[in-house]
Amino acid sequence: MSTVLQEIVEKKHYSFIDGKDVTWQEAVRLSALPLVADGSVSEDYYKQIVSCIEKYGPYMVFEHNIAMPHTTENPIGAFKTGIGFMVSKELIDFGEDEDGEKKEANIFFTLSSVNSDEHMNNIQQLSQIFCNDELIDALAAARTPEDILAAEERYPCEEED
Repeated sequence: MSTVLQEIVEKKHYSFIDGKDVTWQEAVRLSALPLVADGSVSEDYYKQIVSCIEKYGPYMVFEHNIAMPHTTENPIGAFKTGIGFMVSKELIDFGEDEDGEKKEANIFFTLSSVNSDEHMNNIQQLSQIFCNDELIDALAAARTPEDILAAEERYPCEEED
């Protein structure tokens, strides 16, 4: 069974951007493009994610400058369950959350879902990645698909005994 990161590389669901002068809305659009490219989501799918963020705030920006753009509000335009991965050289400013904390991201895992079991498996694997600081740092420095695989090989997510 392949890992989430291996699937991202196999399906070409990755992109790398400079990020200079990119708004968070544009970053969400760009992070969905690899999913658009293979028909996993429609070209307009990202607009629903933007609407959710505008409505609820930057709920999907976590520690270590990780964003997980997704929507659960009647997602139209999601045709396959998948994950898009994007790294920006520059931090993207999402503004402040309800507590006034500044939210920025340069690592994006953009989700689409049509199968809840696959979706939950993806989220479980992502949560293991999010807890692996060395892997996150290596992914933030990734500039090629080979860098993604090398980061995972060097800093694997292993189950605790």
